[in-house]
Amino acid sequence: MHSGRSPGQAALSLSTREAGAATVIAVAGEADLDNVESLGAALDAAARSPEGPVVLDLAELTFADSTTINVVLRAYGVLGPRLRLAALTPPLERVLGLTGVSDIVRVFRTVAEALEENAV
Repeated sequence: MHSGRSPGQAALSLSTREAGAATVIAVAGEADLDNVESLGAALDAAARSPEGPVVLDLAELTFADSTTINVVLRAYGVLGPRLRLAALTPPLERVLGLTGVSDIVRVFRTVAEALEENAV
């Protein structure tokens, strides 16, 4: 299936790191139907840890479609308040607000704020 991306446009890239008991997944590029399964797999892997927050660092995410929102909501169904979104770009913040996702999943201005122990 074709993604609609032009040559040279950013694909999705993920990097995962541990920060104490927390897992931080940095998401960069474009998340869409063609590649969002890698984000789902990273969230599934993080959910296998019995405790600690799972923070999605979205500062470098340039595009997210409805399949991305579904992956985030599915992860919230497993992780509950352990899932935290951080460093949203203004367009992503708007989309998550319009869809109601930011009413369900906690959103933080920075990864550091999301990692604070009492942030839940």
